[in-house]
Amino acid sequence: MQKANNHSKLLSFLALGADEVLSESSPVPVQSSQPDPASAEMVNGKTVLITGAAGSIGSELVRQLAKLSPGLLLLLDRAETPLVDLHLELEEQGCKIPLVPLVADITDARGINRIFAKYRPHIVFHAAAYKHVPIMQRYPAEALRNNVFGTKIPADAALKYGAECFLMISTDKAVNPVSVMGASKRLAEIYLQSRPQEPGQTKFLSTRFGNVMGSNGSVVPRFQKQIAAGGPLTITNPDATRYFISIPQACARVLQSAAISKGGEIFIFDMGRPVSITELAEKMIRMAGLRPGIDIEMKITGLRPGEKMDEELYLPGEEAIATTRPGIMILNGNPEPTALADELIFKLKEGMKTCNAKQLVKLMRELLPEFAPAVKG
Repeated sequence: MQKANNHSKLLSFLALGADEVLSESSPVPVQSSQPDPASAEMVNGKTVLITGAAGSIGSELVRQLAKLSPGLLLLLDRAETPLVDLHLELEEQGCKIPLVPLVADITDARGINRIFAKYRPHIVFHAAAYKHVPIMQRYPAEALRNNVFGTKIPADAALKYGAECFLMISTDKAVNPVSVMGASKRLAEIYLQSRPQEPGQTKFLSTRFGNVMGSNGSVVPRFQKQIAAGGPLTITNPDATRYFISIPQACARVLQSAAISKGGEIFIFDMGRPVSITELAEKMIRMAGLRPGIDIEMKITGLRPGEKMDEELYLPGEEAIATTRPGIMILNGNPEPTALADELIFKLKEGMKTCNAKQLVKLMRELLPEFAPAVKG
C-alpha cells in the first residue's frame, strides 16, 4: 500500500509545473492575471515583431500579446518546427490577431532588413539568443555572432525603418560576467544603451533577469527527469544559488517595461531571494515522496565552465531605482558614448575574422574589463 502511495505521489510530482515546484522557494510577488492597461495601449493596433518567438520567453510573449489588441504579430524564429507548433496552437485557441510566422536568422542582415522593410514593425521584442553557458564557452565566435551581432542587426533595422521601440531580453549572467555567454549579452546591452535616444526615434532598452522556471534546459525539468529515472540528481556545487522567476511573470514585466520606457534603460525585476540549488534538489526529492540521499542520490559534479557560485543583478556603479510598477526597477548607470561602443563592436567584428576561440576570449576580456573568464571549479 505504501509503495502504491509513493508511486502516486511521484506521478503527481512529475506532473507539476516548474512554477509550482519553486513557489515556496522563490517568493516573487504574484501579479494580476488581468492585462496591463499600459501594455495594451502600447500595442493597440500596432505591428509587433518577436524574435526567438518559438523559444520559452518568446512564445510566452506571443501568447500574452495575443490577448491584447495588436494589429499584427510577426513571429520570427529559425527553428521552423516549434514555430509551426506555436502558430497552430494559437490558431486552435481561436486567436483573432493576424499572425505571420517568419523563418529567418537574426544574423542575416539582408534577410532581416527585407522583413523590416516589408512589415515596418512598430515594436520589437528581441528574445532570440544563445543562452546555454557551458556550450557557448566552446564557441565564442558563435556567441558573439548570435548575441551581439544578432542584436545589432535587428536593432539597426528598427532604427532605419522607424520602429518605436526595441527591447532586448538580457540576463543576470551579463553582470560581472565570467562566461562567454554572459559577456556577449553584456556587450549587446552596451550597444543598445549607447544608441542616441532622440525624440521621435526608436527607443532602445534591455530587461535583465535571472533564470526562468521551466525554460528549455533549466534545472527544475532536469531534476524531474533525473528523479523519474531513479537518480542521481546532479548538483554543480552544494553552495550554489540562483535567482528564479516564472515565465509568465517575466514576460508580463517585459511588456510593462516597454510601456514605461523613455529609452536607454536597463530594467531589472524583483527576483525574490536567491534559491539554494541543494535545497531545491532536496525539496523536489521529498515532493516526489522520496528521501534525499537514501532513495535518490545527490551527486556533486563541480561548477561547469563559465558558471558562477551566485548570480548578481547589477554592476558596481549601477543603482536600482524603483518605478511605478511593482517588481520593476531601472538601473541608473553610465552608458558608453556611442562612438566608443561602435569602436568596440568594430574591433569584435575584425577579431572574429582572424582570431581562434582562445584569442577571441582574450579580445573580449580586453574590450570588456568586467569580463573575468571563470576556471572550472
